[in-house]
Amino acid sequence: MTAHAVIVDAVRTPSGKGKPGGQLSGVHPADLLAHVLRALVERNGLDPATVDDVIGGCVGQAGEQSLNITRNAVLGAGFPEAVPATTVDRQCGSSQQAAQFAAQGVVAGGYDIAIACGVESMSRVPMGTATLGQDPYGSAMAARFPAGLVGQGVSAELISARWKLDRDVLDEFSARSHARAAETAAAGGFDDEIVAVPGPDGTAAVADETIRPATTAEGLRALKPAFADPGLPERFPEIDWRITAGNSSPLTDGASAVLIMSEAKANALGLRPKARFHSFAVTGSDPLLMLTGVVPATEKVLRRANLSIDQVDAYEVNEAFAPVPLVWQQELRADGERLNPRGGAIALGHPLGASGTRLLTTLVHHLQATGGRYGLQTMCEAGGMANATVIERL
Repeated sequence: MTAHAVIVDAVRTPSGKGKPGGQLSGVHPADLLAHVLRALVERNGLDPATVDDVIGGCVGQAGEQSLNITRNAVLGAGFPEAVPATTVDRQCGSSQQAAQFAAQGVVAGGYDIAIACGVESMSRVPMGTATLGQDPYGSAMAARFPAGLVGQGVSAELISARWKLDRDVLDEFSARSHARAAETAAAGGFDDEIVAVPGPDGTAAVADETIRPATTAEGLRALKPAFADPGLPERFPEIDWRITAGNSSPLTDGASAVLIMSEAKANALGLRPKARFHSFAVTGSDPLLMLTGVVPATEKVLRRANLSIDQVDAYEVNEAFAPVPLVWQQELRADGERLNPRGGAIALGHPLGASGTRLLTTLVHHLQATGGRYGLQTMCEAGGMANATVIERL
């Protein structure tokens, strides 16, 4: 008999601006992750010695985020030395993959209790630190793609052009992300998922720092393109530079964690699960466009779940850049009202390795609050990949 993997609880830090002076920038990333791990077991009365494994996501595995940061956070959280941990890298989907690995371990009978988590301190370990001055590709990949690949911002430009998403559409969607997040925050909708983070100066971070309630599409239109490169239009004549800091996710600090068990173990401990994992998928996609894998990943997970998109009550599609969820919505013919109903990464931030379990945390709590049955989460990833997950509220 196959065991069901269930989500008992899910928590996250508030977002912090990923630059010096951001509200989480004074906290070491291992300490930031340790904080959510400690909060997760404490608020569920769980003996951490019973955790079989902790699987974490982190993209910038360099400097303060090197040397298996998940293991360092587990020890920093005060868990027994016998509790193991590992850190995975599936780029922006790292902690979503961590959740899939943890849940699959439960389904396979390898775990009774596991924690999936993630962290990124973009203020302390800036993007690109791990590859600074290095060639991560090698000659064989360079030979396969002789024209060269491009950065994610340029990929966002390419898909905006090819799917005919004009600047107004991108900015209107981005303003909506801030409006939805601000409305949710004002109504206390994030209160159950956020754990306050004490800072070194004695103050505590209690709310998302990246939400801008006053954001309007008109204001966003005043921003200049962020990725303009005068050398690229010759190669890509369709590009007309539409991606700005306002319709992209901001650099962000944050951590998140999800408590995953077999249904039998949760019942034995007297814990009430919030949801169960229904289906999983992961796929590769064009590494040049890079960000479009969310479409085939979603199609794949819906086939595995035997569900149509209309049967899903809420969709969390990571807003790395505004064109990603917009292309996804267009290709899947999905209901825009169900898409990122609490706002997305444009407002809530994208702390890379933490974003997968952050989206899952928000999705679980949204289904709990609204009574929805099915939720779908998908994440585009550097290198041309995507994960997709379907959960069912219990």
